[in-house]
Amino acid sequence: MDDANVGTIVGWVFVAILAIFVVVTLVRAVRIVPQTVALLVERLGRYHRTMDAGLHLIVPFVDRVRAGVDLREQVVSFPPQPVITSDNLVVSIDTVIYFQVTEPKSAVYEIANYITGIEQLTVTTLRNVIGSMDLEQTLTSRDQINGQLRGVLDEATGKWGIRVNRVELKSIDPPASVQGAMEQQMRAERDRRAAILTAEGVKQSQILTAEGEKQAAILRAEGAAQSAILTAEGESRAILQVFDAVHRGDADPKLLAYQYLQALPKLAATPANKVWIVPSELTGALGQFAQGFAGAFGGPAAEGGAAPAPTRPPGESPLSADDLPPIALTDPKEALAEARRESEAATADATSAGTFSGRPFDPVAEAGQRPRHGATHPTTPPPPAAPAGGEEPDAGTVPPVQP
Repeated sequence: MDDANVGTIVGWVFVAILAIFVVVTLVRAVRIVPQTVALLVERLGRYHRTMDAGLHLIVPFVDRVRAGVDLREQVVSFPPQPVITSDNLVVSIDTVIYFQVTEPKSAVYEIANYITGIEQLTVTTLRNVIGSMDLEQTLTSRDQINGQLRGVLDEATGKWGIRVNRVELKSIDPPASVQGAMEQQMRAERDRRAAILTAEGVKQSQILTAEGEKQAAILRAEGAAQSAILTAEGESRAILQVFDAVHRGDADPKLLAYQYLQALPKLAATPANKVWIVPSELTGALGQFAQGFAGAFGGPAAEGGAAPAPTRPPGESPLSADDLPPIALTDPKEALAEARRESEAATADATSAGTFSGRPFDPVAEAGQRPRHGATHPTTPPPPAAPAGGEEPDAGTVPPVQP
């Protein structure tokens, strides 16, 4: 019995070991590859095949998965690298690489670590490119640097099964002393531009102000000239009108002497006058005045006999109609005719307005509100006849107009 129990136990143990071996074998034989991942399979230490996404079976204990490669685009940021420019300035440059594995076999078997290889290749290429540029070109030529780096890296990593899609310079940091100098330079440049713009603005303002003052002075001068001309013309017209009126009135020496005597008290009317000087013409004026009164009482007009005969008929002016300047005012006859025309136009307008007002017919209402058909509008009475002698009525008098 004891030997039988021992054999049974050994049998169960062997069955358990065999079951475990079968399970492990099945587990190692079945492989599920996720999307965007490639698995490299080696058979007896040599590359056998590349498994893509899906379910795969391998030979247990013969085939072995060497490595899994991510086929998605990867982004790697490298630490800042010191680079010397052509003007012997050290700048720190951060780079970012966008790449993608296109051939998993080459990425595994052609290079031990393609990330480190890309990093070192980027550093050496960056130093080569930046070394041929000065600091200003380095700061302003990012696109050019990116293009050169991408071309070199794509060519070098092609045999590794890697495609470099993009290279970006994340930051370019010059030394602190250079940054301070650049800030001072930019501040000075901005101050210079501000001063130039301010000077240009002041210049334009002064030019416009001077131009405006010039035009204003010209306009004031033209206005003063026109005013002086019109004033002189008015005074000239007034003097000629007075001269003509005096001669048409036939003022004799007696009236002139009387007017002269009336003007004498005005000479001493000012309180500041302490001394009153009698004009030399006073004796002549008094003589004319005395002769006038003597002639009025029937005495001789002068000691020498009769008064000199006048050179022109009484009441006639020595000025002709052409000697007087043109009158700017409207002639009274024309003004009267214009007033009559405006009155007639206003009457016709009021009549038409009353006709089209839409009010019902009312015999008591004005004639202008009667219907158009079958009614006659009142006619405007004729203007009053001119007075005898061919005289026109006064310009300020307008005859009444009936509606």
